[in-house]
Amino acid sequence: MSAKLDFLTAAPSQMKEWQRASFAIASSLEPSLSELVKIRASQINGCANCLNMHTVFARENGETEQRIYLVSAWREAPCYTDRERAALGWTDALTRLSEGHAHETAYEALKAEFTDEDQVKLTLLINVINGYNRLAVGFGAWVDPAAIKAAAKAAAA
Repeated sequence: MSAKLDFLTAAPSQMKEWQRASFAIASSLEPSLSELVKIRASQINGCANCLNMHTVFARENGETEQRIYLVSAWREAPCYTDRERAALGWTDALTRLSEGHAHETAYEALKAEFTDEDQVKLTLLINVINGYNRLAVGFGAWVDPAAIKAAAKAAAA
């Protein structure tokens, strides 16, 4: 697969702002939870680029292979906390919003595990990864995780 368009260079100022907001949002929650959510949304959206990237980052943050492999079957896997299950359920509900508005059950679990502020942070994170999935899939992106780390440092400067 080859990229149709390099969205980072096609709209550099907008992408720099998007990246800056994305990094701030992602860092507002615990890294392990953030990466699990990004992996799950990327699985649903079929984004190979983001799956590659976020499984690398999850491992670097100490995530186990078992938990990474089982994200696709998180409902049946006993290795996730109630907080992680609530986050993954909310990720599923919002990422699949076009399939129907059946997010009330997911919201009840979310409320039980997250403060109001953290509910907003998590929802923003889900929006960010869904946005990146659409950019990557839409434009056929494949970015090395090391390049993303370099961009994160540049955006933070």
